[in-house]
Amino acid sequence: MYIKDMMTSRIVTVEMDDTLGDVREIFNKVAFHHVLVVADNGELSGMISDRDMRHNLSPKLGTAAELQRDRDTLTLKAHQIMTRNLITLGPDDQVFDAIAHFTQHKISALPVLDAKGKPIGIVSWRDILQIIVDTKSRDDFNTWI
Repeated sequence: MYIKDMMTSRIVTVEMDDTLGDVREIFNKVAFHHVLVVADNGELSGMISDRDMRHNLSPKLGTAAELQRDRDTLTLKAHQIMTRNLITLGPDDQVFDAIAHFTQHKISALPVLDAKGKPIGIVSWRDILQIIVDTKSRDDFNTWI
């Protein structure tokens, strides 16, 4: 099976200088675990996961103990916390390639890029597991793998 047949084509992107406050709002509105960070020319620069957000935002935000320094974490920029030098896939790569990257590099999502380096999708280990769950029989699953 090809990546293009299983990737999520609806991606969410942010720009390098978007604040974590902006990124947090996006995560609160969409049911995604990753947003892609793009440069001005639309090429992929990095990725921010919901875990990256939890790690970089103060846990005191929104509590009675919140101080100005906690609110200041919302002004950090996307490029300051994004993961760089990402492993990526192309739409014609095989699902096996994604599985190999997930296990070898202990990552949970892979951006899918077109020939010009622009993001066209994302595939996560959850996407692969969902296909397995949706498979109706072991024979279908064995054929798919």
